[in-house]
Amino acid sequence: MSVEILTYAALGARLNISAAAARSLARRLRLPRSLSDDGKALVSVDLAEIRHTPHPPGGHRAGEAAQLRALVVTLQAEVAQLEARAAGHRADFEYERQRADHLIAELLQASAETKAAREATARLEGEVAALRTTLRTSSPSENHGHSARRLGHLAASLVEADRKAGRG
Repeated sequence: MSVEILTYAALGARLNISAAAARSLARRLRLPRSLSDDGKALVSVDLAEIRHTPHPPGGHRAGEAAQLRALVVTLQAEVAQLEARAAGHRADFEYERQRADHLIAELLQASAETKAAREATARLEGEVAALRTTLRTSSPSENHGHSARRLGHLAASLVEADRKAGRG
């Protein structure tokens, strides 16, 4: 338990580490420091209390760095492939979206035409029913002129409905 006053270089030599590592260790352990007459930093340290094991030299890390660089290159290539695949999927999505929009427009048009046809059918059925009722209830002499007009009106309605259906 003897306290020694050492420079960073001397501390590093005792612990088999560099002077910079010794300085970092002294800061981390908050060892008391002072300045010598020649301006060098001195550290008060009890070497028996310091349990420091130096890390292996950086040679092993160079191999790891090369492996990591290779992994980064591999991952970048994989990202590029995935981006290309995503772009293809996006194009497929846009095509299908346009197709769906076109089909929806056609469906809405067909629905509107179906509704118009049902309305025309209901109106024409109403006119036919009115014409039949008139034929049954009135006498043949009164009915002839009126029925002919209604029949002409019904024929005109049928022709108009047919023309509308032909436009769509």
